[in-house]
Amino acid sequence: MSLRPRDRFGRPLPRGAADEMPDRQDPEDAVGSVEEAFARGVALFDEQRFFEAHEYLEWIWKTDEVHPDDRDFWKGVTQVAVGCVHTQRGNATGALTLLERAVGYLDPYPSPHHGIDTSALRDVAARVAEAVRSGGPSADIDFPRFPRAR
Repeated sequence: MSLRPRDRFGRPLPRGAADEMPDRQDPEDAVGSVEEAFARGVALFDEQRFFEAHEYLEWIWKTDEVHPDDRDFWKGVTQVAVGCVHTQRGNATGALTLLERAVGYLDPYPSPHHGIDTSALRDVAARVAEAVRSGGPSADIDFPRFPRAR
């Protein structure tokens, strides 16, 4: 992955521009297990660093450690973060598409599943989507924290 400079929402900046994510790490270099990637992804999500969170969650979705039957689950988890990225970037169409798609991927899975309160994560996606519909996409939306299973 190219670590070219990015703005605080993950959009690429021209080479040589000031990087607004100077501490960003490639998951391939930063983690060695699903547990590590999950912990980092959740921490970044809770800091509203959704672009970076999605990179760690996507790493989980694509790793060989994940059973093929769970790939759609992790794809849905990742797409919640990506929907939040689009919300922060002001892209209503992208936000709504990804958040709605995420709910569809998560629907078949029980709650909890793999340490995630799946029902609450679906609710996070629905709440952010409703905020986008009612007030437009914005970085100033009151984003919920990531719902870990208790």
